[in-house]
Amino acid sequence: MRSEKCRVCNSTPNIIGIFLSVLLFVSMGFSSEISPAKYARLVAKGEKIALKLCESTKLPSVKDTTPIRTVMDAIDTSKACPTLSKRRKEALAYFLLAGGVTAHEHTENNVHVPHGAKCPVCGMFVSKYPKWAAEIDIGGKHHYFDGVKDMMKYYIFDGDFPFDRTKITAILVTDYYTLEALPAKEAYYVIGSKQYGPMGNELIPFKTEKEAKDFIADHGGDRIVRFGEITGKMVMGLDGIEYDEK
Repeated sequence: MRSEKCRVCNSTPNIIGIFLSVLLFVSMGFSSEISPAKYARLVAKGEKIALKLCESTKLPSVKDTTPIRTVMDAIDTSKACPTLSKRRKEALAYFLLAGGVTAHEHTENNVHVPHGAKCPVCGMFVSKYPKWAAEIDIGGKHHYFDGVKDMMKYYIFDGDFPFDRTKITAILVTDYYTLEALPAKEAYYVIGSKQYGPMGNELIPFKTEKEAKDFIADHGGDRIVRFGEITGKMVMGLDGIEYDEK
């Protein structure tokens, strides 16, 4: 672990959220439709619409590559919301494309994220993104993250997030396929995939190396890494930020 600060981690949650929303926007190929700033506003607006106007259990599940108009049609078909204007429906669609949900069926094997828990790195509500949830338990206190990338920033950058690493009792991540909680040090992570989490590029965890290889065959990816191989340079590189390990 490094004591040098990662710079991005010290930014306000709003700045981080907007920056990474823009990164996700570019990655998902919406540049011909809306500006990055408008995309960030739409995701935030869509979250509010989902929470205040819709039945979360009826909202459609969509892939992040689904065309925006197809998602808007799925919202109509689901009847999860009252009649929405085109603008509201569009905002809700972008929220869903970003991986946003407002309800999730928990089992004994999930990472159980309390309602209202915020990621200590970026400030996002973690319970809205259950398929990406990660957790670090420190001396009886639980910390939740909206992806492995932010969890590793919290773990690696001790200058920004000072706590006694010897008091960590558990580190959990969510298996991409089964949504089961996995011990982070036992998982296999795909890096460089075109499958994005709510904060853009991610380290995607799997229970077995075969599942990780199968994922790469279907969705692409540069390589598979283990927990002990993940570095500060690697996680900051996922955000397009150069970081010197020295």
